[in-house]
Amino acid sequence: MKPDIRIRGMTLEDIPSVLLIDQQSFPLPWSERTYRFELTRNDAAHLLVAETSAVHSPVIIGYIGFWIIIDEVHISTIAVAPGYRREGIGRRLLTAALVEARRRGAQLATLEVRISNDSAIHLYEEFGFEVVGKRKGYYRDNHEDALIMTVENYDIAGLRLREASDERSRGTEGDRS
Repeated sequence: MKPDIRIRGMTLEDIPSVLLIDQQSFPLPWSERTYRFELTRNDAAHLLVAETSAVHSPVIIGYIGFWIIIDEVHISTIAVAPGYRREGIGRRLLTAALVEARRRGAQLATLEVRISNDSAIHLYEEFGFEVVGKRKGYYRDNHEDALIMTVENYDIAGLRLREASDERSRGTEGDRS
């Protein structure tokens, strides 16, 4: 049985849980200071978390960060806790971010992804993202290239249907910042 998942805005209290997932997911995780800055000082930044209540108290199991600049949304980070991967949580987080960004006027979505991250690339392609370029040596840990992927005028109606279907099938609720 899939866990009950709730998507909501990230708070300062969520940072320790997010840091743990970040450390388990990336060779160069963001610092606590970076998350605090994003939450309190960066007006373009928006962060969401996925939490499950399948255990005694809610547990953060994933997160997404995105920046909205004029009519563009840039996905800055996304990760799911190792024990919850391949359960559609990343898909739900990306859906929530794109729906919120469209609500705030975004028409174009963009992101960078490691050229070797086939599962993430496949997820982004499911949302209509296409490779539009490459950043040579983009990642500081191993100088791996990044693919630049974008999607223009993404299908908000389809995203809302996907979001509603996910919530019904898992008995979850959504909550936007």
